[in-house]
Amino acid sequence: MTKNIAIFASGSGSNAGNIIRYFRDSETISVRLVVSNRSKAFVLERAGILRVPSEVFLREEWESGGANVLAVLKKYDIDFIVLAGFLARVPDAVLQAYPNKIINIHPSLLPKHGGKGMYGHHVHEAVVAAAETETGITIHYVNECYDEGEVIRQVTCPVLPADTPEDVANRVHALEYEHYPQVIEEIVLLN
Repeated sequence: MTKNIAIFASGSGSNAGNIIRYFRDSETISVRLVVSNRSKAFVLERAGILRVPSEVFLREEWESGGANVLAVLKKYDIDFIVLAGFLARVPDAVLQAYPNKIINIHPSLLPKHGGKGMYGHHVHEAVVAAAETETGITIHYVNECYDEGEVIRQVTCPVLPADTPEDVANRVHALEYEHYPQVIEEIVLLN
């Protein structure tokens, strides 16, 4: 039986595209839907190119409890949700409907450099400013608090003394592209 996943993304969707391509020929996992909170997010165009349907829910729909989001997830028979650069808070109703079936990737070694407002370049800038010698990715379950869900896996990479935030971002993105689809596969198949 195929498990259907939805990817939630807010930006360009490079991770979303990577995930869609990873599962394109899978007989056990299908990316059925891309959901965004931004009507002009490039992830929507990327989803179209990769022939995955997409839906947009604007701020009010996320803040009003998520009933419309849940209805669409049900319409697409979604079993599991993957956050890939999603910058809105997942409503409690969605969290309750998908217990331990929503995962996120964060571009640092949580609990360092996590929480509200810590995403993308903000994280990499904070890592460099803190003179960290190591950073990486954290893949974790999503709960009601930003970046505080149970950690599934962390993968590290070095931060060199001369690194810029862009250097760190490039190293971290390589980890994301390599590891996130594999962990998604492991977790989805366990559920």
